Amino acid sequence: MPIVDVTWDDAQAYCSWAGGRLPTEAEWEYAARAGSTAARYGGLDEIAWYADNSGRQHFDSEIFSKEYPGNNINEEMERYRKRLSENGNGMHEVGQKRANAFGLYDMLGNVWEWVNDWEAVDYYKDSPSQDPAGPDRTAQDCRIGRGGSWGGGPGFVRASGRNLVFNPSNVETENDYYYGFRCGGEVFAP
Repeated sequence: MPIVDVTWDDAQAYCSWAGGRLPTEAEWEYAARAGSTAARYGGLDEIAWYADNSGRQHFDSEIFSKEYPGNNINEEMERYRKRLSENGNGMHEVGQKRANAFGLYDMLGNVWEWVNDWEAVDYYKDSPSQDPAGPDRTAQDCRIGRGGSWGGGPGFVRASGRNLVFNPSNVETENDYYYGFRCGGEVFAP
């Protein structure tokens, strides 16, 4: 199963202990794309767990959002989460879906994955085109999760899918069962 319910700090500490680190956002996307320029490295249901296929029955997340077009986002999210729970939606054991061309499983869907970067609106517009390291801490105090999760709709489950995690008082303490991580590190050619 994916490791979840860990803070960004916990994920970073584990990767460091294991001799690696959290990947930068650019590294994560490179690994997720595995040489493809498409939004996904295959058909959605064959490569990813997401809201529509991670429960006992098919869950149409797009129709659900149309059923509750109210103005109160908190109320809508509470209803959405309740319906997911009633349907038994949740994360799944890693490796049940098709791997990408690099042999990596669950790069899209299952759980959002923490990356090392802080969010900066225009960083990639002016960053180096090769191996951008990501921005320094910004005024937004916002960390990033990539790839989508078992609880999100299909629009989030793509190689460019990202979720901004806001917590102005201390972003590193943001955690729940939608977030996990994978460690990365330097690769040296033989």
